[in-house]
Amino acid sequence: MATAGKVIKCKAAVAWEAGKPLSMEEVEVAPPQAMEVRVKILFTSLCHTDVYFWEAKGQTPMFPRIFGHEAGGIVESVGEGVTELAPGDHVLPVFTGECKECPHCKSAESNMCDLLRINTDRGVMIGDGKSRFSIDGKPIYHFVGTSTFSEYTVMHVGCVAKINPEAPLDKVCVLSCGISTGLGASINVAKPPKGSTVAIFGLGAVGLAAAEGARIAGASRIIGVDLNASRFEEARKFGCTEFVNPKDHTKPVQQGAR
Repeated sequence: MATAGKVIKCKAAVAWEAGKPLSMEEVEVAPPQAMEVRVKILFTSLCHTDVYFWEAKGQTPMFPRIFGHEAGGIVESVGEGVTELAPGDHVLPVFTGECKECPHCKSAESNMCDLLRINTDRGVMIGDGKSRFSIDGKPIYHFVGTSTFSEYTVMHVGCVAKINPEAPLDKVCVLSCGISTGLGASINVAKPPKGSTVAIFGLGAVGLAAAEGARIAGASRIIGVDLNASRFEEARKFGCTEFVNPKDHTKPVQQGAR
């Protein structure tokens, strides 16, 4: 593309301070360096994790910063050494990246990559310890290696997953976090035996994906637990067979299934 190797100016939602409204700013996005990819973000979702760290809970405050990690986009350019991706590829960011070489990446039981495991306190790129975002020469920090609240972002190649270009990016962007988190928790971590009973607490995006994972695994009873009963009907489509609203019971919730 004509922009390859050049700094791109684009719009981004910048968090200048903890808990303060995000500000739409023109930022400069540097070209990708070795083993990095620059992606044009077309769709991005809001995850509660973004809100949690925007409020600066449970972390070392790091501002100004560009949040966002659940998105879909198209590769604009690639850095030196990147062979598995090319400009024009449709991709999803993956905040729990994979180097594909360390013991964790080669293990079927872990995805906590030695190089790219999630680090919410790191606001720069791994390769050179610098940010690819700036405003008037001053760096803007990254978030979990993705920073998708920007029209363009730079990520390590291990934090980018290539997908079928026919997949609608406005829908599959939630695979970046909500769906993969819940589905993976059921299938890869809990691993419910066929015919088992599963309880899922919270029927938001992650909970619905966990229900779908339990259904795929063959669980016979999938009990959805949520304080919002309006979610129950939709949750049936994802495999839930029965529901518990803790507000409807005086007994402990584990005794409330019916």
